[in-house]
Amino acid sequence: MIVKDLESQIALGEGYHLEFKASFDKSLIEEVCAFANSSGGKIIIGIDDHGKLAGTDTGNAIRSRIQDTLKQIEPSLDIKIKVTENLLIIDVPQGIDKPYGCSRGFFIRIGANSQKLTRNEIVSFFQREGRIRFDELENNKAHIKKDFDEKSFQDFLNMANISALLPQTELLTNLDCLTENGKMTNAGVLFFTKSTEFLMLQATVICVLYKGNEKVHVLDKKDFQENIVSNIENAIRFVKRHTNLEYKIEKIRREEIPEIPEVALREAVINAVCHRDYFKKESSIMIEIFDNRVEISNPGGIPAELKKEDFGKKSVTRNPVIASLLQRIDYIEKIGTGISRIRQAVDEQGNCSVDFRLDNFFTVCFTRKKNKLSAENKVKVGEKVGEKVGEKVGEKVGENLTQNQQKIIALLHSNPQLSAKEISEEVGISSRKVEENIKKLREKGKLKRIGPDKGGHWEVEE
Repeated sequence: MIVKDLESQIALGEGYHLEFKASFDKSLIEEVCAFANSSGGKIIIGIDDHGKLAGTDTGNAIRSRIQDTLKQIEPSLDIKIKVTENLLIIDVPQGIDKPYGCSRGFFIRIGANSQKLTRNEIVSFFQREGRIRFDELENNKAHIKKDFDEKSFQDFLNMANISALLPQTELLTNLDCLTENGKMTNAGVLFFTKSTEFLMLQATVICVLYKGNEKVHVLDKKDFQENIVSNIENAIRFVKRHTNLEYKIEKIRREEIPEIPEVALREAVINAVCHRDYFKKESSIMIEIFDNRVEISNPGGIPAELKKEDFGKKSVTRNPVIASLLQRIDYIEKIGTGISRIRQAVDEQGNCSVDFRLDNFFTVCFTRKKNKLSAENKVKVGEKVGEKVGEKVGEKVGENLTQNQQKIIALLHSNPQLSAKEISEEVGISSRKVEENIKKLREKGKLKRIGPDKGGHWEVEE
């Protein structure tokens, strides 16, 4: 007597998780591969396609033949064969080491059928399951002599405290940025080229400031297409320029309180460039600023290996080389802790809230709480910074300084390593004018240079 549960399954007919076979034949291995590459299933031998119970040989010999056939599957898979009356039931688990193949090819379950994968489908499957890593692949567009940026590489070595004693090609190979035949990998292109514009368009980080809460009126827009580190810094600077900054003065020195905590902002931007799905060429990383929120989104959602219920608890790295290189220069403190750090920073400061959306894009949304900032202390960096600095930073800073000089002081206080070019973009004057103002500020004792011109930084004297 067939057990009731099995009877009900047979009555429902073939489906995504169930396949009938009248007898054992060579196609069995295809069905098993398809179930293993999908989400598992059951094959019942002894039932025809119409659900009629015909029965089959269930002896040891036939079971041994089936086991020997299934041993051809690579990688190996633990498959259970049971006997129920005159039926053979093959339970196929969802594979944890996909994809599974045999001499007949790769197969996947599509509805109630098993389908052989084409070459492009196999590539897509490998990508989806994380078996092909974008950052490890050779970039056929990049040429080491023409596109490699020596400055970006030397800056990286300095930040990572890596000695340059070894030959450059050996260092790049050890960093997984150069293949054995001397071609740059995608990771190498992302980190060590001046621009990705013609080499990897999907590496662009697009930053947009909107008027209001809808995507209608654009007030400011920047497309960043430099190396990955520059893109991160430029994106962070864009958000800081267009969000509020509170100056709190309780002691001699002021305390700057950004609307979005710097730790949370940095983690969100770094997470976007590190974990995006670079195989999706049609989409870019988007950083969008609205009156009521800031959204940072990257294509691809979370990796296929990571379940939604494990989000924020476990870490699955889609681009391990990119993550490793960012960790070397301390842009990633510890892989897997970014989400916790964002939540903690937001909770501690309380000037905004954060939530995460997981779909075809992974989105971090900071909801702005404008009322949390006092009207007299609030300042829009890049717009009203000059008029507020003289009032709130301390009388000495604003004393006898022009509005542009006050802006320069505020920007260098926030980021002492800004270049004249970067300051000119923030303030809206030429680099030459910035340098002239910096010279005057040094003469007035407002700025002090620490270290050499290259590699040093500015210190604001308050």
